[in-house]
Amino acid sequence: MRNQLFLFVLLLTLSSFAQPFVLPKLPYAYSDYAPNIDAQTMEIHLTKHHQAYVNNLNKAIKGTMLEGRSLEEILLFITPVVSDAVRNNAGGHYNHSLFWEILAPKSRQGACGSSLNQAIVIDFGNMDSLKKQMFSAAMSRFGSGWAWLMVTPSGSLKVISTPNQDNALMGLCEDRGIPVLGIDVWEHAYYLNYQNRRADYLTAVWDLVDWSKVSEKYDAAKSNTSLLSRLKSVKKNKKKGK
Repeated sequence: MRNQLFLFVLLLTLSSFAQPFVLPKLPYAYSDYAPNIDAQTMEIHLTKHHQAYVNNLNKAIKGTMLEGRSLEEILLFITPVVSDAVRNNAGGHYNHSLFWEILAPKSRQGACGSSLNQAIVIDFGNMDSLKKQMFSAAMSRFGSGWAWLMVTPSGSLKVISTPNQDNALMGLCEDRGIPVLGIDVWEHAYYLNYQNRRADYLTAVWDLVDWSKVSEKYDAAKSNTSLLSRLKSVKKNKKKGK
């Protein structure tokens, strides 16, 4: 009886840590992102699209081994055999959360940090070259997806594009890494204001990038040696056919 009571208390305690994921708040008011992105698009994007990813992710992992794990751990677990519900909604929650973090009105943006600026010069030549690569990755993505600036397992910067809500932390992504900047190229991110003019949206959203936040993410990624090593190990195993 005592053992059963202990087990019940243990399960109750563990369940208290399995908190559902929640929708983050935007750092600024919806209208603060205008005219680059209009207030209605920002509100619908957050409260309808992102909220749906959060709700569906919580449903998809409830009662599974993934319940109670961090979002990063869930993403690392995602392989081609994992359900589309987990893949799409975990990716959707992570990708959008990062997107909101790195956007800011012009008047509230900070400067690019010295470490990130130096890395951009080393890996791309200059900021204009990086912008061109991000623009190309976003424009060449057929259908919905994302363009990313990420820190690779070797510590360098790289631009990639992923379909739908995939990202470089997932076990099914060919190019692994830690995202530090993401540009959403799903039509719901821009259609109300830009219709089919993705290029115009990409130019406008680039002016909303808060480089101080991207720099913080870059520094955090570079210092996360355990995660970088894990991504590097997985990549090596893939090459060996394991």
